[in-house]
Amino acid sequence: MADIGDQRAPFDAPTTPFQRVVVPAEDETALIRRPVSRGPFLPATPPKRGLFGRVPLKVVYLVGVSITTVAALVLTFLIFSGDGGGEEPASRQVAGLASAPDGAKQTPSAVALPPVPAKKALAGLPGTASVVIGIVYDTTNGISYPRLAAPWATKSHKPFTFAQRIGKATAPTSLIGSAMVPGAAPKAKPSKDSEYRKLAARAARWTLGRQFPAGATLSWTASQKPALATGWTLGYKVTYTVAGETRVSQALVCVIEVGKAKPAMLFATIPQSGKKRWRDLNTLAAQIRPI
Repeated sequence: MADIGDQRAPFDAPTTPFQRVVVPAEDETALIRRPVSRGPFLPATPPKRGLFGRVPLKVVYLVGVSITTVAALVLTFLIFSGDGGGEEPASRQVAGLASAPDGAKQTPSAVALPPVPAKKALAGLPGTASVVIGIVYDTTNGISYPRLAAPWATKSHKPFTFAQRIGKATAPTSLIGSAMVPGAAPKAKPSKDSEYRKLAARAARWTLGRQFPAGATLSWTASQKPALATGWTLGYKVTYTVAGETRVSQALVCVIEVGKAKPAMLFATIPQSGKKRWRDLNTLAAQIRPI
């Protein structure tokens, strides 16, 4: 039997040496560092702070972009809405009335008119009258008058509430339009022929300054009461120059009492290029009336 000292242990010794453990002496205190707790309500990484304290930089950036965009839009609106600013209403071009061939229109108040005859019957004008195909009931202004067959056609032609026109809206053109008498309402409601005649002359001056080339003049062809209404009718021939050539148009303006602050107005004009339809002015003058 072998020596006990020669016997091997029943297991192999570990090949890796044990780590040395140093136990502090009794007078020493072991310090164990604990991880700092951030609490349940703090994010692991705090957000970046901008100029406004707790507002994230991304929010500040978006707000800045929005303000810049709005400012640009407002500036653009102010620039384009300023076109024509400061003009008096009388000097502005009326929408729908094309520029006159010889340039800017006259300011109505600057147009000189010859004295209006107290009475002058409208003579039969040359040409063939157009067929009346219906009645225009202008309920906005309170008047009615004939609707004429082709080549007349209903068109939008500001500032008139209702309009009939031949061809394009280039002045001078063949046009029939109804509206209220332009300008301010009279201080006192007209009650005499002379007062309606004065308003009709004011309306004729307005059409001369708006519908015809600068420098146009007129001569009266009629001054009479409307056949079917209270008011006044003025006929006139307009003379003007286009490209160095003298031309004329026949025109008519009727002022009709409709029980409002201002009377209603019917304006009609036909240039010499359409003189075969001048007779249509007689048709209108004979049939205009209040509704």
